[in-house]
Formats: sequence, structure tokens, C-alpha cells
Amino acid sequence: MSADGNGANLLEVRGLTKIFGALKACDAVDLTIRKGEIHALLGENGAGKSTLVKMLFGSLEPYSGEIIWNGQAVRITSPGVAKKLGIGMVFQHFSLFEALSAAENIALSLDDQTPISTIAAKAKAVSYSYGLPLDPYSLVGDLSVGERQRIEIIRCLLQTPELIILDEPTSVLTPQEADKLFETLERLRSEGKSILYISHRLEEVKRMCDAATVMRHGKVVGHTDPRKETAASLARMMVGSEVHAVVRAPVEGIEKAEPLLEIKNLSRKPATPFSMALRNISLSVRAGEVVGIAGVAGNGQGEFFEAVSGEVKQPDAGTIRIRGKDAGRVDITGRRLLGAAFVPEERLGHGAAPRMTLSENLFLSRYATDRKAFVGAGGLVKESAIDSATQRIVQEMDVRKSARNPEAASLSGGNLQKFIIGRELDRRPAVLVVNQPTWGVDAGAAAKIRQSLIELARSGSAVLVISQDLDELFEISDAIAVMHNGELSKPLPRAEATLEKIGLLMGGAEPGHVEHPLEAV
Repeated sequence: MSADGNGANLLEVRGLTKIFGALKACDAVDLTIRKGEIHALLGENGAGKSTLVKMLFGSLEPYSGEIIWNGQAVRITSPGVAKKLGIGMVFQHFSLFEALSAAENIALSLDDQTPISTIAAKAKAVSYSYGLPLDPYSLVGDLSVGERQRIEIIRCLLQTPELIILDEPTSVLTPQEADKLFETLERLRSEGKSILYISHRLEEVKRMCDAATVMRHGKVVGHTDPRKETAASLARMMVGSEVHAVVRAPVEGIEKAEPLLEIKNLSRKPATPFSMALRNISLSVRAGEVVGIAGVAGNGQGEFFEAVSGEVKQPDAGTIRIRGKDAGRVDITGRRLLGAAFVPEERLGHGAAPRMTLSENLFLSRYATDRKAFVGAGGLVKESAIDSATQRIVQEMDVRKSARNPEAASLSGGNLQKFIIGRELDRRPAVLVVNQPTWGVDAGAAAKIRQSLIELARSGSAVLVISQDLDELFEISDAIAVMHNGELSKPLPRAEATLEKIGLLMGGAEPGHVEHPLEAV
């Protein structure tokens, strides 16, 4: 029920079913959303949430069932039909052209011939009024994931929909940005707009949502008022069992451990007018240690990951050292051969080739490090060995899929993330660098990924985690540093770090963005 308790039904879904081969992705789903209501759609990765909302938005057609909009039965055969009805959607995987500006991308979604200058002015006004500032003339290819998310939200709002479907909207937002978004959603609700809110962050569901529908294995398993539930009870409804808490065992004598990843005086000029310069960054991550890096989106995290992973080489070989070897001039494959592994923030297109199968993606990332296992005499690929490794990762990470070896693009966002993380963990790397490890992943899978990162570190590896989820960093990190304006603060030991201290550093309000001295360098 909406906040005022008087909202009439805006959308009713009755018995909606979608079948892919032998898989019932949605099995006779019922859902009712009232006017002026924020309605949560909850479930594990692969529960059927994405399939359901794609049917509501016209990206997929149902096998059976009906959709009632404002009391009338409708067929939503395309996103264009959905938009005309008044349904807008912000997808978890962005649909943006990187070579175009933010304003040009927004213009492509509009039916009229409004001049770009007018669109840019409207987008800028909306973005600032909603606390999501954006330069409408910036090229999408130069923007961080968080900034791209802003384009998607603003593009949707400019279409003035009656129902807004938000798929993991805060997964790439800082707490401050998320708070601004919540203010926006509350304002939209007060104006009589409805929101279908998909999120794995259960505390924000409790805070924002008036009602919740829970799905599991394609079926609706419950309807509830999330404000009367606990995060634990909601998680239990989603997964059908208790979600185990992450355990971060204390580590002794870490200061004496061997530094496996060393970064010394890393500086980088901005590659484009919209990218961030890196300024004299130094950091050491030791065996057995998880170091977290917090920061507002667009403060240099992407540029930092590119430099550490080898996507961008450094002039000085000693700028990056992996297991005691200079690696600054070595590419990604060379760094992998030194024992490092990397997980980028954008999984579809960067972490995995969308139209390649899971096994092909595995081979692409590991043909050099696992050549003996995957390539036989005469250069013949050992398909059975690659398939065996793929299925091992799928089982270990509980990756839900519709076929034995599907294309990466066919997986839900959370399931693809689980596969990519599992692909790198399966190597047992000496150094692991992960950017946004649990973006869009459900509570159970997030706990598994976080526990796996801790266990990898405790087995003797060095783990560096870049994340905008402060709860995540506080849960898994032994020390936390903050990236702001291309500089990195000195890491704070977990025992000394507080949300207030980290928040001040993230906002640049506290001085002391100094490089971390390397005792071993």
C-alpha cells in the first residue's frame, strides 16, 4: 500500500509466465503496484526478476498471463509501447553509446526533434535538482559507471513516466548519492508516481519501500510490508534458508608479511578532457591482507584500476611491482603470468565478451596462465578441460543459467558477476584486484563473494578491493584508503576507521591525502 494508503491500482500482473526451452523463468507471477507506491521486487540472482520487468517494459513477450494497466488489459510488445503507456526503466546494464555525449544518448530515447542544446539544458537542470550532477556534453566513454547510471536515471525522468522500474539503482552510487536518490524517489511518490524497485540492499528496501514481492526460482513466494521485516527475515524469504554472516578472522603480524602488490609514486595525466589525473599514489598490499579503496564515483578509481591491471602501462617499470618483480611496463597477460588476477567493474563487455560462451570467456582470460591444462600438442584446444573448469566454477559459485554453456549476455547481472569472480578465484592468484565485487549481486551471493575474498587473503594472497559500498569495505577490509580527486589517502587500519572518517575523506573535507609509504621499497 502506498504511503497515504489511498492509491488505486496502477499495474496488475496476473499469471505472467515466460519459458526459455525447459526453463520457466517466470511461473504464473502475480503482482500489483498501486499509484504513489514504491514497491520492492526481491529475489536471488536468477529468481526471475529481470525476466518479469523485461516483460513489463516490452523487451520480452510473455508466454501466457495478462498485464492490466490503469484497469485496462494491455499488450506491451516493445519498449516504445511501454513508454507511451507511461512505463520507464533504468536497466542494470546500461544501454548507452560510448562515442556519444550524455545529451546525445538522451536524445536518442526521445521521439521528437528537440535540439540537443535544449535537451542538454533540461538534462543538466534535472540532474542538479535531483542531486545527480552531470555534464550533458561529456562523452559516455569517458565516464565512470556511477556517472553513466546518472544518465540512465535522468533519461528516464525526462520521459515523465507514471511507473519507473529501477534495477539496482544504488549499486554504483555512494551513500551520499544514494541519499539524494532516495529524496528524489520520495518526491516522485508524493507526486503520485509509482516505482518498482529492484535491490539486493535490504536495509534500503526497508527504508524506502511500502510493499515487497519476493520471488524464488521463477515463482512468487510471498508479499510483505518490508518495514515490518528485518533484513535477515527478508533475506531468508529470498533464499529459502538462513544467509550466513561474513566472518573476517583477525590477522596477526601483517606488518611483517611480504608485500605482494606495491605501487610507488603512480601518476598519470588525464587521457581525455573528462578523465581524472592520478597524483603520486603509493600503496602496499601484503600477503594475507585485504585492503579496501573507497571513493565517490569518478575520482580516479577507473584510471587507477587500468594502471594496476596493465590496461595502461607505466613509463617506469618500478611503479607497479607484483611479487617483487617490476611490472609497470608489462601488459595484463604479463601481470597474470606473475600471479595477479583482475576483475573490472563493468562485467558485460569488459569482464566478459557478451556473445561468447562462459567456457570461451574462461579460455580468453586464462589461455596464457593455464596453457598446459587448456592447450594440447599442436596447439589444439582441450575443450573438455575448459568445460570441466567452467562447470567447476559454476558449481562453486552457484551460477544460475538456462543452458550448460550459455553466452555471457544471457546470464543475469548477478550471475555473470559470480562467474567472473569465480573465474579469477579458481586460479588461486597471489594478487587479486577487484573493482566493485558485489555490484548487483543478491545477499547470499554477496556474502559468498566477500567470504571468498577474505579466505583468499588468509591463504596468503594479497587482495585489493575497490568498492563504493562502504558496508562491504568495513565488512571485509583490514585497512581502508580513500580515493579523492585522483589522490589516495593513507590506509586506515580497520580498527581506526569509522564511517565519519571515511566519509570526510570521500568528500575531500579532511586534509591528509598523502601517499602511503612503502617500508619495503
